[in-house]
Amino acid sequence: MTILQLVLVPQPLLRDQSIAVDMIDASIKELAADMLETMYNSGGVGLAAVQIGVLKRLIVIDLARKDEEKSPLVMVNPEFMATSAQRATFREGCLSIPGVMEDVERPTGVTVSYIDLYGVQQTLEAEGILATCVQHEIDHLNGVLFTDHVDMW
Repeated sequence: MTILQLVLVPQPLLRDQSIAVDMIDASIKELAADMLETMYNSGGVGLAAVQIGVLKRLIVIDLARKDEEKSPLVMVNPEFMATSAQRATFREGCLSIPGVMEDVERPTGVTVSYIDLYGVQQTLEAEGILATCVQHEIDHLNGVLFTDHVDMW
């Protein structure tokens, strides 16, 4: 596994749309492993491929604390199926915007369809911080930064 360089604002690549992954092969599995290693090394809980300069619809998430066993979630081609009407505010940061933390209001729950690294279609129903993280990372795939959800930006 390799620790990759993060793409930081104001790099215009962060505003580009990521393209769908057409096949889960060794290169996608290696990319996911490198993304996880980069995320862990950087102290993050989520990372989108665009944040390491790859415009593919691939995200990784792990909400395990430092003293807990790692529990990585890899989502290929994630798409929202539903979002809850109820909303909540969480304090968010981003590895591509170092040092910035802002309160962001988002739906408290989401249902997401995605493909796992075995090529199997999956559905995730997430609430709370996991729902927030999934929304944050899928935003990246669509060229949206968390600061776009904050009035001051």
